Amino acid sequence: MKTNLKKYIAMPNTLVLIFSIMIVVMVSTWIIPGGEFDRVEKDGRNVLVADSYRQTEHVPQGIDDLFISPLKGFMAAAEIIAFVLIVGGAFTILQKSGAVDSLIGQIIKLQNNRPFIQKLIIPVFMIMFSFFGSVFGMSEEVIPFILIFVPLAVSLGYDSIVGVAVPFIGAGVGFASAFVNPFTLGIAQSIAELEPLSGVFYRILCWIVFTLISIAFIMVYANRIKRNPAKSLLFESDEFWRSAMKKESGNNENHFSIRHKLILITFLLTIMILIAGVWFYKWYIPEIAALFLGMSVLTGLISRLRINELSVEFVKGAADFMNVAFIIALARSILILASDGRIMDTILFYLSELIGGTSPVITAQLMFVVQSVINIFIPSGSGQAVLIMPIMSPLSDLLGVTRQTAVLAFQFGDGLTNLIIPTSGVTMGVLGLARIPYEKWFHWIWPLMILLFLTGFILLIPPVLFNWS
Repeated sequence: MKTNLKKYIAMPNTLVLIFSIMIVVMVSTWIIPGGEFDRVEKDGRNVLVADSYRQTEHVPQGIDDLFISPLKGFMAAAEIIAFVLIVGGAFTILQKSGAVDSLIGQIIKLQNNRPFIQKLIIPVFMIMFSFFGSVFGMSEEVIPFILIFVPLAVSLGYDSIVGVAVPFIGAGVGFASAFVNPFTLGIAQSIAELEPLSGVFYRILCWIVFTLISIAFIMVYANRIKRNPAKSLLFESDEFWRSAMKKESGNNENHFSIRHKLILITFLLTIMILIAGVWFYKWYIPEIAALFLGMSVLTGLISRLRINELSVEFVKGAADFMNVAFIIALARSILILASDGRIMDTILFYLSELIGGTSPVITAQLMFVVQSVINIFIPSGSGQAVLIMPIMSPLSDLLGVTRQTAVLAFQFGDGLTNLIIPTSGVTMGVLGLARIPYEKWFHWIWPLMILLFLTGFILLIPPVLFNWS
């Protein structure tokens, strides 16, 4: 009886879950009135015009639109889907070389002799990723690291959740409390007519607080799993990573060879070039994908793989992530249905209307909440800044909240919810690569999200009280 009951109440597959949300959005287009804001081009961007909202013709989406939207989702998310497939192929070549497994073996051996080293892995790397998230808006760039940190975490006695949390949550909280990021903070401050990088010291304080809270939460969880691995939500499914590590250990030399070192140096140089390209030359997905494609070829040559073997292994690796590609496409389909149904701007309008009529402290916190909801429909930091800040900036003037505070509320709302929303291609891509079902990730992360949101509410109080500008 228990088995049958569990069978019927089990959480749906991630694809089924996303498709269910698509159905809800489709139905919503029959209920929510159509509407739109005027938009003008400014500095090469389409900027939403405040106070220009008007209701438009109702465009309810039907069953045919529901089933067409995944194709549109594939086309709209083509860049990030291609990026995931190329990264999957590249890391299959890297994994086949045995260099990563040899490095993991060296780390395990080192921490066996010096146990304190393992305790430093989580905080040191989380601070690094958080810094990257804050300085250059690390987001899609975190995807390649998932295939490094998940097997490392499992090998150290943790689980794949820890392996994802270190790079993904690290970069995510850094992104949410950025003190430099030109893609969100820079655009938002420009639209709000604030000095570039103004208010940096308080933002650094927010960055430190968010990062330390996240590190503490993950270390407590990691230590609990270390003591009793069976407590992991993914204990059974992580057998895939445990088996893969055993298989690779059996197929490769156990020592850290010169060839392994050359391959890891190649990977390190790839990451350094990536950081420099993003920071100095504004690289985005196409350039980063090309970089990893080049890395895979160079890694194959160092590993002495034959050309045919290199191409076959690359395609196999890409094929392993087709499920991830479908997840990303369906996630984008949710936004397409809302946009085609003309309910996107209506939702934005009524959410902004909810903010008025309260004290400045509550107003700032409501801005945070509204931005978080909006981020479900516009999971793009720069895109959301362009659409929302033209509304929030004048609105903040009217409601007694400084524009600097409005920008901070925007950052919190845009950044934190990226860790959990199913409409984010990066979030679903990361979970897909790590083989973590969305429902299990949600079950694990919601206490941390509550903690981070409460922290965000508290951190928005001093800027209002001291009229932060």
